[in-house]
Amino acid sequence: QVQLVESGGGLVQAGGSLRLSCAASGRTLSTYAMGWFRQAPGKEREFVAAISSSGSSTYYPDSVKGRFTISRDNAKSTMYLQMNSLKPEDTAVYYCATGEIELGVPTRSDEYEYWGQGTQVTVSS
Repeated sequence: QVQLVESGGGLVQAGGSLRLSCAASGRTLSTYAMGWFRQAPGKEREFVAAISSSGSSTYYPDSVKGRFTISRDNAKSTMYLQMNSLKPEDTAVYYCATGEIELGVPTRSDEYEYWGQGTQVTVSS
């Protein structure tokens, strides 16, 4: 079993930055890909970023490309999401996820097996 705990959310003004963390426990996750998703009220869960097991490959949708950076520290079993130039439309609950995915950079939520409880990010205009 895997437990994921997000932290680092909060309230920030448009143009500001936040760094989210996702601490993992329960298994050695260095061989699994990880990802970030978000869900705003009344909307479907949206893919935000993904990183391969080694950290050598990443993928972002156009909506966050160039503003968000995903990274991981396998020695600490922790994944990060650095969010810069935040916009009000980035407001959502952010979730980290992982699964038994050893290759590639998965972007669909159904590819992930384990999820954190989420952390709220609110960007004011």
